[in-house]
Amino acid sequence: MVLATLLLLQEAEHAAEAGPTPTPFDVNLGLIFWTWVVFGILLVGLWKFAWPGILKLTLEREEKIKAQLAEAERLNAEAKAALAEGQRLQTEARNSAQSLMAEAKAAVEKERASAVEKIKADQDALLERTRREIASEKDKAIAELRREAVDLALGAAARVIGRRLDSEADKQIVLDYLAKVETH
Repeated sequence: MVLATLLLLQEAEHAAEAGPTPTPFDVNLGLIFWTWVVFGILLVGLWKFAWPGILKLTLEREEKIKAQLAEAERLNAEAKAALAEGQRLQTEARNSAQSLMAEAKAAVEKERASAVEKIKADQDALLERTRREIASEKDKAIAELRREAVDLALGAAARVIGRRLDSEADKQIVLDYLAKVETH
């Protein structure tokens, strides 16, 4: 920093001795010449050494971007295909679920109808068996009543006649009479 200050002071002294200070609008041919020479050297150096590297890196970057774009397009196409496949599978799954639900409903309805039919058949069988039992018990009761009626009739007739009636022929007469009464 000190060195820069000394140089500025020395230049200021030199300028004071040289005369008026130059303005930016003054034409200095030496400065123009050397500026063009440095620019040309710099341009040739950049053209020869830096430009091929920059161009190579730019081309590589361009190829890399193209490859990335191609990969992105491929992945986009795969994603669209996967999305379409997913939607198709979802639709198939929904249709399959609906058909399974319909089949399950039909099976449940069939099973319910079968159970109702079985219960109805069981009820009919129970009712028929109960009717048979009732008829059997009725027949037994009627037979018992007949026996008692025969015994009572014979007992009453024996009192009226004054002797005991217990032969088979006597019982048959009473049974025939009861049968005749039942048909009227």
